[in-house]
Amino acid sequence: MISLRGRMIRFMSKQFFKRIRPDSDIHKLRTEFEAIGTKMRPAEGVQVRHTKIAGIECDWLVPEGCDGAPILYYLHGGAYMMGSPKTHRRMVSHIIKRAGMRALLPDYRLAPENPFPASLEDSTRVYRALIEAGTDSSTMAFGGDSAGGNLAMATLLALRDAGDPLPATCFLLSPWLDLAAQGESHESRAEHDPWFRAADMPEIVMKFCSEFDVKNPLVSPVYADASDLPPMLIQVGDHEILLSDSTRLADNIAKAGGEVTLQVWPDMWHVFQFFIGQMPESKKAIKGIAEYLQKRFGAQEVVQQPQEDQAA
Repeated sequence: MISLRGRMIRFMSKQFFKRIRPDSDIHKLRTEFEAIGTKMRPAEGVQVRHTKIAGIECDWLVPEGCDGAPILYYLHGGAYMMGSPKTHRRMVSHIIKRAGMRALLPDYRLAPENPFPASLEDSTRVYRALIEAGTDSSTMAFGGDSAGGNLAMATLLALRDAGDPLPATCFLLSPWLDLAAQGESHESRAEHDPWFRAADMPEIVMKFCSEFDVKNPLVSPVYADASDLPPMLIQVGDHEILLSDSTRLADNIAKAGGEVTLQVWPDMWHVFQFFIGQMPESKKAIKGIAEYLQKRFGAQEVVQQPQEDQAA
């Protein structure tokens, strides 16, 4: 059963997301989302370091003592139209602090100004720059939520097909993987989803790609060959219309002989992990992600005295 705090967060977040419609002022929505991100500061002791890699603005999130730790390459969500490293600092910082890792978040280009494949070009460019600079791919994990989960998968597919070295593992949070919206949960979860309406999705998709691209595996990874991918963790809520995207990907990976862990969270909605520090379900989910990463890399949770966040 959902917690009392969870019920409150569900109601309040619904008030924001019910205003997100295909004809919404995207610039206003971006500003509001960024304002939320500004208020949600990183976890205690996690530094924010701004940098530019391959010409793309990025943020490093580094817990105390983790300068040489394994890297989480995290791609933020936001329907490919909003969001930034700033909006996702809090959630990601809690993951890496528990996991004993550092994170890199690229500020990839957004639609509709920069439709597909701009975001994919940016994500692959930054990753390849890290590898060319000497980073060992076996010390890296990919992560992403919603559209960022799509981008993480698309980046893996593009790298695999090009023969690039792949990261050791990947986790996806409520990934948006089928832009053609063919999953059964678009109907079966329509009454339960507090954020999205299935009827709005096609017009939102058209801001990112053309109708001819929706089943391109790099646009909708659920249609891709799922072989030769790194081990994967997928967390998704039972009350979201994108549930089928996760279950279908998990099935595809398993059928291809890959390693996948699928966690369907009862009564939860899209990217509920975002509300870390506000509801117990988010804390439990992030703890699970961190433990998954710890097992992959042998890292340990960072524990230190509270200190002021720093930016460089």
